[in-house]
Amino acid sequence: MSRLLLTIGDPNGIGPEIAAKAVAESGAAAPVLVGDRLALEGPARQAGLTLRDAVPGATAEAGVCDIVDAGALDPADLQIGQVTAAAGAATIAYAKRAVQLAMDGSYAGVVACPHSETAVHQAGISFAGYPPLIAELTGTPVDRVFLMLVGGGVRIAHVTLHEPLADALARLTTELVTEAGLALHSALVAMGIPTPRIGVFGINPHAGEGGLFGTNDQEITEPAVAALRERGLRAEGPTGADILLGGERDYDAYLAMYHDQGHIPIKTLVGRTAAAVTIGAGAPFSSVGHGPAFDIAGRGVADPSAVLAALRLLAPTAREL
Repeated sequence: MSRLLLTIGDPNGIGPEIAAKAVAESGAAAPVLVGDRLALEGPARQAGLTLRDAVPGATAEAGVCDIVDAGALDPADLQIGQVTAAAGAATIAYAKRAVQLAMDGSYAGVVACPHSETAVHQAGISFAGYPPLIAELTGTPVDRVFLMLVGGGVRIAHVTLHEPLADALARLTTELVTEAGLALHSALVAMGIPTPRIGVFGINPHAGEGGLFGTNDQEITEPAVAALRERGLRAEGPTGADILLGGERDYDAYLAMYHDQGHIPIKTLVGRTAAAVTIGAGAPFSSVGHGPAFDIAGRGVADPSAVLAALRLLAPTAREL
């Protein structure tokens, strides 16, 4: 199986360091790094690695870090620990280059180190997380690409993501919830779960309590679950998120309606070691569930656990998610 690509994320953050550490700890399964050589020279040296230009199909070697040098950052713009527009632009350039290589068939999939949305926006790039970007790069309608967060034995996909809660609620429709459920089902099958069981969260507390707390669920999530079941999926709900997560948790995955509804449980369970998977785009893509930690960048103390978890999550299948 071909190797995974690992982008270094924001070059001014901890991304280059944890990427190099991930290579050093991954052995024969080491990914190929995508970023700027100048940002990786120090971290690679500290990890005991020698940088080498990547060649598709080449196997990983002990003590060697294969890289795709994106050439996106000028030396003067490497300002470790700082939030800059140049680093934000480079972050997106790395992701675009990696996705293109994966789509060409040269590599099995892409994992991304942490980015800074502030830096990306300073670069004048509209960015609401990786799912919309991956949708654009793969030519997939944006309303068919979603994010699944994984950690602590729990998988939660999100119908909406980085937007004001009022906007997210206004955008929820039966069709959108149905598309998210279909994408989640396909992702779980690709991960080796042939007939996954999906628990669907309600929009309102107690999924509206029969209309007592609003009719959103009667109008949106209940018809969506019915549509999924008509297609043969094992979808159940809608049920209050607290009830589903507070029970036996015997579902293979859950479908959350908005960002915090899905992120808070995973982050409570595993904190920064969560992995985020973009599903529905046909290009295997995962990223870490934490930020670039500018405050400790360059100090050599960053923990690569989240990157390693994301790599393990994608590596077994590296199929269409």
